[in-house]
Amino acid sequence: MTTLHRNCNGVSRRDFLQVGLGGLMGVGFTDLLRMKASASLNSPREKNINCIMIWLDGGPSHIDTFDPKPDAPPEMRGTFKTIPTCVPGVHFSETVPELAKCFDKFTVVRSICHKDPNHGGGNHYLMTGSPTPVPVGCGASVTFHPSFGSMVSFDRGVRNGLPAYMAMPSNTRSGGPNFLGGQHAPFVIGGDPNAANFEVRDVMVPSEISLGRAASRRDLRAALDQMQRINDKVVEDPAVVFDRFYEQSFDLVASSKAQAAFDINREDAKVRDLYGRHDFGQRMLMARRLVEVGVSWVTVNSGGWDDHKKLFESYNGNRMKHFDQGLSALLTDLHTRGLLDSTLVVCLGEFGRTPKINKDVGRDHWPFAMSVVMAGAGVPGGQIVGATDAKGYHASESVYHPEDFASSLYTKMGIDPHQILETNAGRPMHLVNQGHLIKELFV
Repeated sequence: MTTLHRNCNGVSRRDFLQVGLGGLMGVGFTDLLRMKASASLNSPREKNINCIMIWLDGGPSHIDTFDPKPDAPPEMRGTFKTIPTCVPGVHFSETVPELAKCFDKFTVVRSICHKDPNHGGGNHYLMTGSPTPVPVGCGASVTFHPSFGSMVSFDRGVRNGLPAYMAMPSNTRSGGPNFLGGQHAPFVIGGDPNAANFEVRDVMVPSEISLGRAASRRDLRAALDQMQRINDKVVEDPAVVFDRFYEQSFDLVASSKAQAAFDINREDAKVRDLYGRHDFGQRMLMARRLVEVGVSWVTVNSGGWDDHKKLFESYNGNRMKHFDQGLSALLTDLHTRGLLDSTLVVCLGEFGRTPKINKDVGRDHWPFAMSVVMAGAGVPGGQIVGATDAKGYHASESVYHPEDFASSLYTKMGIDPHQILETNAGRPMHLVNQGHLIKELFV
C-alpha cells in the first residue's frame, strides 16, 4: 500500500483550487485520450529532451544536505559533519554520501529563493514558475498557472501511445493542468514498485487475456470493460463505447515497449539492487524506464520532508538513505546508458528550512534559501551555482528566483518560456513572467 505523507498544512481547499481538474489524482488513460482528441497541440516540432522531477514535498533542509555550514554556531549547523565530494573543494553534508561520490554528474543551485513560506504557495511557485495568485477563495477572479508537466503535455501530447505526463505514486498538490484542461493531468502510477506483486493498475495485460489468442475484439473489449481505470469516469458522458479511444487504450496494453517499461520485474536484479530494494529507489528506476521509452515528463512525489521536529533523527533514518541511494543510482544509470544527455533531472521541494534549530530539534519553513539539484540535458556536472550567507539565511551570490528556474527548465525542454497562453476565460497569460535563464546551466 502506498504511504501518504502530509505536511503541517495537510491538504487544504486551496490545494484543490490550485491543481485544477484531475490535478490530485490524475485521470484514467482512456478518458485522458478522449479529452486529448479535442485538444490541439501547441507545437508540432520534435522535442528530444525528457524530464524526471523528484519532488521532496514539505521542503528539505538545504543546510543538512547540499549547503552545509560547518563554521556556523552549533544551534545552526546542526549535528551532521561535512564530507568531500568527488569534486575538489566542494563539500556536502554527510547525509548524502552517494550523491557526493557522483557530484561530477550534476549541478547544485544553492541560491534560488522566494518569499512564500506556505506549503501551498511554495508548491505552486516551484511547480509552475508563478507565485500563487491572490485573492484565493470562492468566487475569486484568479487563474492559476499550469504545472510544468501539464505544459509539457500540452506542448507534446501522446507519443507512441504513451501520455506525455506521468506521476508516481501520486500527483503533487500543484501538479495539475488548471486552465489547460483535465486532458493534461498526469497519468498516475500508484502502488509500491518494490512490492513482489506490483503492476501498473489496469495497464498491464489482464491475466484473463491472451493477446495472441483473443477470440475476438468483442471478447477483448469485454475484458477491458472490467478494467477499473477505464471505469473511472472524469467526463460527463457515462457511456464508454468501443471507439478509437478504446483502440488507443488497446494500443497501450498491446505495446511491447509500454509493457516492458511498466513491468519492472523485467529489470536485471543487479540494476534493481543498485537503486535499492525500497519504494523510492524502485520509483527512480521506473522513472528511468519511462523516459527510456519516450515519456516526456515523470514526477516522482516523495513526501515527509516537513521536519519541524526531530530533524536529525529523521535524516539519520531510512528516508534520507533511500533518497541518497535512489537519486545517485538514477544519475549514474542514466549516464552509463547514454541517456543523461537527453534527460533533464531536477530535484527540489517548495523551500529550504530555517538555519536556526527550533525547540523541537527541527527546522521550520524558510523560502529565502534553498538548494536545487539539476542534471542532464547539457547541465554541467560538478558545479555549484550561487551561494548563501555564512549562516545559510539568504541567497547571497548569483541570486535566482522560481521564474528563472522555470524559464531555464522550459528552455531545456524546447518550450518557449516567453509565449503567451490563453486562459479558458479568453485572457492572455505569460507562461513565465519576467524569468531569466540561469546562465550557468547553459555553458
